[in-house]
Amino acid sequence: MMHRGRFIGITSLGFVLATRSRLYAQMASPKPLSPHADAAEKAFIAQATRFVQTHYASTQKASAAGFVRFTNEDKTGAISWANRNWTSTDADHPSQVWYDANGRLIGVDYSVLQANSPQAPKLWGINPGRWITIHAHIHYGLNTPSGVEFHGMGAAKFTDAGGSLASPTKQTLVNMGIAKSASDVAFVFLFPSIWDLQFWVIPNADGEFADYNPAIKARDAKPHPM
Repeated sequence: MMHRGRFIGITSLGFVLATRSRLYAQMASPKPLSPHADAAEKAFIAQATRFVQTHYASTQKASAAGFVRFTNEDKTGAISWANRNWTSTDADHPSQVWYDANGRLIGVDYSVLQANSPQAPKLWGINPGRWITIHAHIHYGLNTPSGVEFHGMGAAKFTDAGGSLASPTKQTLVNMGIAKSASDVAFVFLFPSIWDLQFWVIPNADGEFADYNPAIKARDAKPHPM
Protein backbone atom coordinates (compact mmCIF):
# COMPACT_ATOMS: atom_id res chain seq x y z
CA MET A 1 0.00 0.00 0.00
CA MET A 2 1.04 3.59 -0.49
CA HIS A 3 1.35 4.06 3.28
CA ARG A 4 4.32 1.72 3.39
CA GLY A 5 6.17 4.00 1.02
CA ARG A 6 4.94 7.20 2.62
CA PHE A 7 5.60 6.28 6.26
CA ILE A 8 8.59 3.95 6.07
CA GLY A 9 10.72 6.55 7.82
CA ILE A 10 8.79 6.33 11.07
CA THR A 11 9.48 2.65 11.60
CA SER A 12 11.44 2.01 14.79
CA LEU A 13 12.07 -0.84 17.16
CA GLY A 14 9.19 0.34 19.31
CA PHE A 15 6.92 0.53 16.28
CA VAL A 16 7.88 -2.98 15.22
CA LEU A 17 7.33 -4.43 18.67
CA ALA A 18 4.03 -2.61 19.09
CA THR A 19 2.65 -3.88 15.79
CA ARG A 20 4.33 -7.29 15.63
CA SER A 21 1.22 -9.22 16.60
CA ARG A 22 -0.80 -7.48 13.91
CA LEU A 23 1.88 -8.06 11.32
CA TYR A 24 2.06 -11.72 12.24
CA ALA A 25 -1.71 -11.93 11.91
CA GLN A 26 -1.47 -10.41 8.44
CA MET A 27 1.31 -12.80 7.50
CA ALA A 28 -0.82 -15.71 8.65
CA SER A 29 -3.79 -14.57 6.61
CA PRO A 30 -4.50 -17.11 3.86
CA LYS A 31 -5.48 -14.45 1.35
CA PRO A 32 -4.11 -10.88 1.29
CA LEU A 33 -6.63 -8.13 0.74
CA SER A 34 -7.06 -7.05 -2.86
CA PRO A 35 -5.98 -3.47 -3.60
CA HIS A 36 -9.33 -3.13 -5.37
CA ALA A 37 -12.23 -2.00 -3.19
CA ASP A 38 -15.28 -4.21 -2.77
CA ALA A 39 -18.81 -2.90 -3.29
CA ALA A 40 -19.24 -1.50 0.24
CA GLU A 41 -15.82 0.10 0.17
CA LYS A 42 -16.47 1.61 -3.25
CA ALA A 43 -19.60 3.28 -1.88
CA PHE A 44 -17.66 5.00 0.89
CA ILE A 45 -14.78 5.93 -1.43
CA ALA A 46 -17.24 7.47 -3.90
CA GLN A 47 -18.85 9.51 -1.12
CA ALA A 48 -15.48 10.64 0.23
CA THR A 49 -14.18 11.47 -3.24
CA ARG A 50 -17.18 13.68 -4.02
CA PHE A 51 -16.68 15.57 -0.77
CA VAL A 52 -12.93 16.13 -0.94
CA GLN A 53 -12.93 16.96 -4.65
CA THR A 54 -15.52 19.64 -3.90
CA HIS A 55 -13.98 21.08 -0.74
CA TYR A 56 -10.25 20.44 -1.14
CA ALA A 57 -9.71 20.30 -4.88
CA SER A 58 -6.76 22.70 -4.59
CA THR A 59 -4.05 23.34 -2.01
CA GLN A 60 -5.50 26.83 -1.61
CA LYS A 61 -8.83 25.35 -0.51
CA ALA A 62 -7.07 22.92 1.82
CA SER A 63 -5.06 25.73 3.40
CA ALA A 64 -8.18 27.84 3.89
CA ALA A 65 -9.81 24.87 5.62
CA GLY A 66 -6.92 24.53 8.08
CA PHE A 67 -4.76 21.91 6.39
CA VAL A 68 -0.98 22.32 6.61
CA ARG A 69 1.54 20.78 4.25
CA PHE A 70 4.01 18.67 6.24
CA THR A 71 5.93 16.48 3.77
CA ASN A 72 7.95 16.62 0.62
CA GLU A 73 6.80 14.72 -2.44
CA ASP A 74 7.26 11.03 -1.71
CA LYS A 75 7.98 8.16 -4.08
CA THR A 76 4.28 7.62 -4.75
CA GLY A 77 4.10 11.19 -6.06
CA ALA A 78 2.10 12.38 -3.03
CA ILE A 79 2.57 15.57 -1.01
CA SER A 80 0.68 15.32 2.28
CA TRP A 81 -1.35 17.94 4.10
CA ALA A 82 -2.96 17.43 7.54
CA ASN A 83 -5.68 19.33 9.36
CA ARG A 84 -4.45 17.97 12.71
CA ASN A 85 -7.92 16.65 13.54
CA TRP A 86 -7.32 12.96 14.04
CA THR A 87 -10.82 11.59 14.55
CA SER A 88 -12.69 11.05 11.30
CA THR A 89 -16.40 10.60 11.98
CA ASP A 90 -17.62 10.23 8.39
CA ALA A 91 -16.69 10.82 4.75
CA ASP A 92 -16.82 14.58 5.31
CA HIS A 93 -13.97 14.53 7.84
CA PRO A 94 -10.64 13.39 6.37
CA SER A 95 -7.53 13.97 8.46
CA GLN A 96 -5.14 14.28 5.52
CA VAL A 97 -5.28 15.08 1.82
CA TRP A 98 -2.49 14.66 -0.67
CA TYR A 99 -1.61 16.35 -3.94
CA ASP A 100 0.72 15.69 -6.82
CA ALA A 101 3.50 18.09 -7.83
CA ASN A 102 1.01 20.02 -9.99
CA GLY A 103 -1.31 20.61 -7.04
CA ARG A 104 -3.92 18.07 -8.12
CA LEU A 105 -5.78 16.29 -5.33
CA ILE A 106 -4.97 12.58 -5.67
CA GLY A 107 -5.57 10.86 -2.33
CA VAL A 108 -6.87 11.08 1.19
CA ASP A 109 -6.51 9.69 4.73
CA TYR A 110 -9.12 9.07 7.39
CA SER A 111 -8.01 8.38 10.93
CA VAL A 112 -9.11 7.20 14.37
CA LEU A 113 -7.09 7.68 17.55
CA GLN A 114 -5.68 4.41 18.83
CA ALA A 115 -6.54 5.61 22.32
CA ASN A 116 -10.20 5.49 21.31
CA SER A 117 -10.02 2.21 19.39
CA PRO A 118 -7.76 -0.58 20.68
CA GLN A 119 -8.70 -2.68 17.65
CA ALA A 120 -8.81 -1.76 13.98
CA PRO A 121 -11.94 0.32 13.33
CA LYS A 122 -15.05 -1.23 11.82
CA LEU A 123 -16.47 1.75 9.99
CA TRP A 124 -18.21 2.69 6.76
CA GLY A 125 -18.11 -0.79 5.24
CA ILE A 126 -14.30 -0.71 5.10
CA ASN A 127 -12.53 -4.01 5.79
CA PRO A 128 -10.74 -3.51 9.15
CA GLY A 129 -7.59 -4.95 7.56
CA ARG A 130 -7.28 -1.78 5.46
CA TRP A 131 -6.35 0.30 8.51
CA ILE A 132 -2.69 0.67 9.47
CA THR A 133 -1.13 1.83 12.72
CA ILE A 134 1.03 4.94 12.89
CA HIS A 135 2.66 5.72 16.19
CA ALA A 136 3.15 9.13 17.78
CA HIS A 137 5.82 11.42 16.40
CA ILE A 138 6.49 15.11 15.83
CA HIS A 139 6.44 16.99 12.54
CA TYR A 140 7.90 20.45 12.09
CA GLY A 141 8.89 22.82 9.34
CA LEU A 142 11.78 25.27 9.19
CA ASN A 143 11.66 28.53 7.26
CA THR A 144 14.53 28.90 4.77
CA PRO A 145 15.22 31.37 1.95
CA SER A 146 14.11 28.72 -0.54
CA GLY A 147 10.92 27.79 1.34
CA VAL A 148 9.85 25.50 4.16
CA GLU A 149 11.97 22.44 4.92
CA PHE A 150 9.99 19.52 6.32
CA HIS A 151 11.31 17.50 9.24
CA GLY A 152 10.21 15.14 11.98
CA MET A 153 11.40 13.27 15.06
CA GLY A 154 10.27 10.58 17.44
CA ALA A 155 8.01 11.54 20.32
CA ALA A 156 10.55 10.38 22.92
CA LYS A 157 13.29 12.61 21.51
CA PHE A 158 10.98 15.60 21.75
CA THR A 159 9.89 14.89 25.32
CA ASP A 160 13.45 14.09 26.41
CA ALA A 161 14.29 17.65 25.40
CA GLY A 162 11.54 18.98 27.66
CA GLY A 163 8.86 19.23 24.99
CA SER A 164 5.18 18.60 25.63
CA LEU A 165 3.28 16.24 23.37
CA ALA A 166 0.02 17.74 24.60
CA SER A 167 1.12 21.17 23.43
CA PRO A 168 4.29 21.14 21.28
CA THR A 169 5.97 24.54 20.99
CA LYS A 170 8.46 26.09 18.64
CA GLN A 171 10.59 27.02 21.65
CA THR A 172 11.42 23.36 22.25
CA LEU A 173 13.04 23.22 18.81
CA VAL A 174 15.02 26.34 19.70
CA ASN A 175 16.12 24.75 22.98
CA MET A 176 17.25 21.68 21.03
CA GLY A 177 19.40 23.82 18.75
CA ILE A 178 17.32 22.88 15.70
CA ALA A 179 16.20 26.48 15.16
CA LYS A 180 17.87 29.74 16.14
CA SER A 181 14.59 31.42 17.03
CA ALA A 182 10.89 30.62 17.10
CA SER A 183 10.43 32.71 13.96
CA ASP A 184 12.56 30.17 12.10
CA VAL A 185 9.93 27.49 12.77
CA ALA A 186 7.04 27.42 10.31
CA PHE A 187 5.00 24.88 12.31
CA VAL A 188 5.31 22.08 14.83
CA PHE A 189 2.65 19.53 15.73
CA LEU A 190 2.11 16.10 17.24
CA PHE A 191 1.13 13.31 14.88
CA PRO A 192 -0.53 11.07 17.48
CA SER A 193 -0.88 7.30 17.51
CA ILE A 194 -3.67 6.58 15.05
CA TRP A 195 -5.35 4.01 12.90
CA ASP A 196 -5.01 5.31 9.37
CA LEU A 197 -6.99 4.56 6.19
CA GLN A 198 -5.62 5.74 2.84
CA PHE A 199 -6.91 5.55 -0.70
CA TRP A 200 -6.71 7.26 -4.07
CA VAL A 201 -9.46 9.69 -5.09
CA ILE A 202 -8.52 9.60 -8.75
CA PRO A 203 -8.84 6.55 -11.01
CA ASN A 204 -6.18 3.91 -10.38
CA ALA A 205 -5.99 0.84 -12.60
CA ASP A 206 -4.08 -0.95 -9.84
CA GLY A 207 -6.86 -0.42 -7.30
CA GLU A 208 -8.11 2.24 -4.92
CA PHE A 209 -5.88 0.90 -2.13
CA ALA A 210 -2.81 0.16 -4.28
CA ASP A 211 0.66 1.28 -3.26
CA TYR A 212 1.18 3.30 -6.41
CA ASN A 213 -0.87 4.81 -9.18
CA PRO A 214 0.59 4.28 -12.67
CA ALA A 215 -0.91 7.63 -13.69
CA ILE A 216 1.21 9.48 -11.09
CA LYS A 217 4.95 9.88 -11.54
CA ALA A 218 7.04 11.45 -8.81
CA ARG A 219 9.11 14.41 -9.98
CA ASP A 220 11.44 14.95 -7.04
CA ALA A 221 10.75 12.27 -4.44
CA LYS A 222 12.41 12.65 -1.06
CA PRO A 223 12.37 10.49 2.07
CA HIS A 224 9.65 10.94 4.66
CA PRO A 225 10.58 13.78 7.07
CA MET A 226 11.29 11.29 9.87
